[in-house]
Amino acid sequence: MDATELDLAALVGGRFVMGSDCERRDEAPAHAVSVGAFRAARRPVTNAQYARFVAATGAAPPPFREFDGFVAPELPVVGVSWHDAVAFCEWWSGEHGVRVRLPTEAEREYAARGGIAAARWPSADASWPEAELRRFVAELDAPHVPDAACANGFGLLCMADNVHEWCSDWYDRSWYERSPSASPVGPEQGRRRASRGGSWRHRVKFTRVSARSSLIPSYRYNDYGFRVYADAEEES
Repeated sequence: MDATELDLAALVGGRFVMGSDCERRDEAPAHAVSVGAFRAARRPVTNAQYARFVAATGAAPPPFREFDGFVAPELPVVGVSWHDAVAFCEWWSGEHGVRVRLPTEAEREYAARGGIAAARWPSADASWPEAELRRFVAELDAPHVPDAACANGFGLLCMADNVHEWCSDWYDRSWYERSPSASPVGPEQGRRRASRGGSWRHRVKFTRVSARSSLIPSYRYNDYGFRVYADAEEES
């Protein structure tokens, strides 16, 4: 695996309104935040990429790797705990000399919005989840290989569907009431780690770009995976 396989897209960062005053309580209050430039992988980490980490380090293989619907090499890896995801990032960084990591919630929401300031989905189209182009996703009962039908304005795939993706932050449902505005990170401690994105396992497969979720970091669920991020490249 090399940097081209991770396919990192460069995002310029900027100021945007994070959260929503019209949805769930943990998304409020909507508040202006700024994030610096960073890079985001165009798709979640795959089974094939994670298998190389397992082979190189002796880490435990994901528990769902042999189940029907979960085995294809290009599917998002699932059944990965937050600790597993962090270990993968540390291993890959050491192998290739480019530090990759999990995103903050602010980076993840900025990336999911795809350059659209005020939208519930990765598109300005309010009917985005119902479009015929994405009908196949709504009918699935397992993860799917990322498809261009789910791309947002930044060219990132499956930011509102497929698998939940771990974030680096601790989760606090009331954090937005006191979150800093510049490059915010979550609270210093907590019980659950934040996650974002939709889930093949839910009745409604697509999730709004401001929607928050969380899980105990040691848990391994069959709809939890991750995507790698990195700081912006330094100019030479």
